[in-house]
Amino acid sequence: MVVVIDEDATRLDISEAILAKLRFAVAPFASVETALAAMRAMRPEIIVARENAVQKLRGRLPADRDGRAIPLLPVTPELSDPEALVEAVREMMRSHREQPT
Repeated sequence: MVVVIDEDATRLDISEAILAKLRFAVAPFASVETALAAMRAMRPEIIVARENAVQKLRGRLPADRDGRAIPLLPVTPELSDPEALVEAVREMMRSHREQPT
């Protein structure tokens, strides 16, 4: 599961659609606080967030199923391209899975 956080509803919808089309389970949130509350129960594999949300998330990320911090992918201007975003998500998920627990 991929958690997407973006205060801009249009960008949130676009990110959700791109990831869902590629068969990622997506949970979209407009605020960091709402996302944090939900993540305690859902344990996503990765969090994708705009840079302003990343600052609010630092040090507050819940642990994944293995007790490690859930990976956080900041959406930068370079990741505005859908293909770049999807590849970055895949790479971060792959890298996180390969890390020893």
